[in-house]
Amino acid sequence: MPLAIVLDVSLSMSRVASTPDDEEEYQRKHLAVQGINVLLDHLNAHSKLEFVSLVVFSSLYEILSSFTRDYDAVRAKLQNIEDRDKTCLEAALHGVSMLINEEWGQNTPCHILLITDGSSSLNVLGLSRSLLNASHRGASRTEETLPFLPFNFPAKFHVIAITAPDDPSLAVSMPVYQKLIDLSGAEGSVFVPEGGLSSKSVQNLFAKIAELHYSSFEGTLRSGSLSDSILLYPPPRDHHHIGDMEVIHCKISKDITICGFVDLVDVASPPAVSRHLVLPVHSANKGDASLAELKAEGEVDDDLLAVPEEGKNPSFCVLLHGALKVENMGAICSVGEKWFGLLYSWADSKKKSNLMLSIFEPGTKCIPWLGDLSLLGPLSEASGPGSFTTFPIKPNEKRSYAQSCVVWVQPGNLQADIQKILRHARKMPDKTQHFYKELNRLKRAALSMGFADLMETMAVILDRECTLLPHTAHPDCAIQLTHAAAQLRLSRDVRHNITALRTKFTHDD
Repeated sequence: MPLAIVLDVSLSMSRVASTPDDEEEYQRKHLAVQGINVLLDHLNAHSKLEFVSLVVFSSLYEILSSFTRDYDAVRAKLQNIEDRDKTCLEAALHGVSMLINEEWGQNTPCHILLITDGSSSLNVLGLSRSLLNASHRGASRTEETLPFLPFNFPAKFHVIAITAPDDPSLAVSMPVYQKLIDLSGAEGSVFVPEGGLSSKSVQNLFAKIAELHYSSFEGTLRSGSLSDSILLYPPPRDHHHIGDMEVIHCKISKDITICGFVDLVDVASPPAVSRHLVLPVHSANKGDASLAELKAEGEVDDDLLAVPEEGKNPSFCVLLHGALKVENMGAICSVGEKWFGLLYSWADSKKKSNLMLSIFEPGTKCIPWLGDLSLLGPLSEASGPGSFTTFPIKPNEKRSYAQSCVVWVQPGNLQADIQKILRHARKMPDKTQHFYKELNRLKRAALSMGFADLMETMAVILDRECTLLPHTAHPDCAIQLTHAAAQLRLSRDVRHNITALRTKFTHDD
């Protein structure tokens, strides 16, 4: 999840914050920079693929760094921040909203971290009064006060107050921060350093936030006797869904087990809850610890303790990726109890491809055209009545969207359907079956739409067509047209089908 760091650089952030535990005095902005560096160190160690941006604000906002994976560049910007004038939270929220909309649009979830000093400044007092008046006057008044709230993109919004928990001004500013989080429509909370304001407490707070929101997901990929440690990015989340009749909660398993392989052509593009990049976790040999002990005892040489290069280590994850790419296949895997996903090779360019994991909706029938995934097995065992050899599997019930529907949006559509019936009428008795099929189709559509007058109109058209038949027409043609016209005038039941009249001509055929 992209991270936007919004740092307050007003004059109030230059206040000295020192405790007897600290050997030197720190300004609040210095404590904030130390905390941000702790967060960046955590990302560099556990989430190197995360994008980070840096926005500073006072009465105006400035984007010091757009979203980037170069954490050192963000650190360099932090060392050169300057003190500015008063705090304006509206400018901060406006700036970060503009940045995220420009970089990521309105569909990508983002994480916003607003860092301020928690003081009850004039801006906080004025904003508190404005929000109170807006809540009494309705939502429209709130939109006038803060037009950029709620955010038009999914987000997590947290506020970090660099102040002591017992600071009297925090009692005034805390409700304002919480109200802004509520108005943003995002998940979030307000964080304050525990145990007083010090360098250590601030660093512990940022480490806690980093561990809470940017912990990596390490699991094991298994297939038979083969296994490998993997890292999923972004980390998958447990699925929680409140349905009409039940509450569904599924937990992601640390063991991802491959159930079988299938052609990507058969899988096509099923709906997925989330998609993740699968990376192999490079680790030293399991015997390194024991080798080190033997080395201490002088029983092994130094050459045995050399750790092999990362690219030369055997990896089941790399083997699987290459096989799926060459064979153009996917691996259906179990990611939880009655919860499945698909491993496949995805290429963002002609030269580079990655192993991806798509996690489906919980359940065994998440891909309708493959049927129940728990019943899939080897193709060699598909024998006997009711078996199949190719996908897709035809469902027992006939879906409504599988039938051709009647569309009369424009007059030309209705005219085309009537002309089709008349063409079949002129070719009876050879087209008798097709004539009644199209006539019943038109009848059902007209009665379903409440277009009952069309029945009398169609009967008149058939009577007129009967009088215009050429002398070379088959005698059964006039009989069937007269019968169909009479049935249209009598039948008003949408479930009743008009059938052909049996005549001596029909019997002879």
